[in-house]
Amino acid sequence: MKRGHRTGKPKGGFPRFYGRHAVTAALANPDRVVRKIWGVREVLNALDLPPVLPIVYSDVADLGRMVPADAPHQGIVAEVEALDDVWLGDLLEEGARDEAAKRPILVLDQVTDPHNVGAILRSAAAFDALGIVTQDRHAPAESGVLARAASGALEFMPWVRVVNLSRALDEIAEAGYWRIGLDGSADTTLGEAIGESRVALVLGAEGDGLRHNSIAHCDIIARLPMSPRMESLNVSNAAAIALYACMTR
Repeated sequence: MKRGHRTGKPKGGFPRFYGRHAVTAALANPDRVVRKIWGVREVLNALDLPPVLPIVYSDVADLGRMVPADAPHQGIVAEVEALDDVWLGDLLEEGARDEAAKRPILVLDQVTDPHNVGAILRSAAAFDALGIVTQDRHAPAESGVLARAASGALEFMPWVRVVNLSRALDEIAEAGYWRIGLDGSADTTLGEAIGESRVALVLGAEGDGLRHNSIAHCDIIARLPMSPRMESLNVSNAAAIALYACMTR
């Protein structure tokens, strides 16, 4: 899939990934530039690292100071460059080429918690989604927290960042997707709403849920059938259940 090239050092510096899953997945991704690696000797010696990659042997205490407090770095930290942009048009073309599979798209409306976005990327990979779409200004940047929550999925699950989410939803509809917004107050259940066409699942942030403008750009609003003893689910859990429903329809 084509990517738009990014240049220059990001304002917040280059992301630092930690943990074996996140770092080894980054090393295996030909589209990812890994700038430098720090690690304990036994972990680094067990990896097949490129000879040109700068390596710094470090102790556990040094690594602990490079990552968020109490983060499980597992003896390895890598400084990376963010992946180049994926364009929505390219993602939709990929879906058109694989129309028989009807792989769903996940659209996240101002989901800003990197733990949640990482977990959603992991579920999207597990349930063979086509990709995820977020609004660039209201989504987390690539980070160690997000990469660890994604457990490697960040490296291969297409993530489209758009300027205007409403326009993106219109473009998704024009490509033949049935846009289902998830809201706990809806009368229709997700199973009733899915139908036979390709699906775009639209999920809002925890607390606020879907914005009115996003609801206006959905074809139908649906809910997950839940016990009245619980008011709602974490957005990443809701995404996993909705993806499972799409896979098993």
